[in-house]
Amino acid sequence: MISSTTKAQSPLIQQLRRGLEPEQFKNAWLDIVAGWHRRELWATLGLHDVRQRYRRSTLGPFWITISMGVMVFALGLLYGQIFGQDLHEYLPFLAAGFVIWGLVSAMILGGCTTFISAEGMIRQLNAPVSIYAYREVWSAVIAFAHNIWIFVAVAWWYDASLSWNMLWVVPAVLILLINGFWMALFFGLLSARFRDVPLIVGSVVQVLFFLTPVIWRPEMLPDRALFLQLNPFYHMVEILRAPMLGHVPAFENWAAVVLIAVFGWVITLFFYSAYRWRIAYWV
Repeated sequence: MISSTTKAQSPLIQQLRRGLEPEQFKNAWLDIVAGWHRRELWATLGLHDVRQRYRRSTLGPFWITISMGVMVFALGLLYGQIFGQDLHEYLPFLAAGFVIWGLVSAMILGGCTTFISAEGMIRQLNAPVSIYAYREVWSAVIAFAHNIWIFVAVAWWYDASLSWNMLWVVPAVLILLINGFWMALFFGLLSARFRDVPLIVGSVVQVLFFLTPVIWRPEMLPDRALFLQLNPFYHMVEILRAPMLGHVPAFENWAAVVLIAVFGWVITLFFYSAYRWRIAYWV
């Protein structure tokens, strides 16, 4: 009985061990590097994905900006009254939070369909598998580039002050993209094998939206320290929102996001090394 169970589990154990083999790890890393060198391909694919969503519409991708702008304006007026907030401070806070959340959630939710949506190309195109993760991240960046003008307009309207702290925006965006890339690889891999993962992740992200200070301010939550520190989305939003509002990001926010990147990449490379070659069969 024990021997048969061990024998039945041996293929899975052998596949997991592949992720620890130096040769497999090297091949996985070379796939990621080769995918980066094919950036003309995944950049074109990402732009095509955005255009396809709004094909034959008059405004095209600018509907992304319009829909986000209407939501920010409507919710800003509503929750500003409910929470008794000064719109000169609350609306820029809300606009920044919504724009950043759109970037983070798009990389996660889009990452779940990284390989599923590219089924035909994976089976027919001789290219590094990682290009499809780059493609999803790039699509999210394009949407973010459209939405950021909402914050710019709100900040200009309410005469938000500019400071050198806004330079922190560049490294904050970079670390978010680094996190978004491992999420696209990891969740894309899981979703290709287990098709319930996108539904689960979508539900979790939806719940975490209300648990993350996007609509409400962190100081509105009494005894908030532990609750916020354990929420990874809070740190991801805050490292970018703080400089956008002219503040220096807190050290604990940066430390948390860097740790998420390190542990996320370690786990992702392990599974990507072990199962990368099976993606074409799973999709």
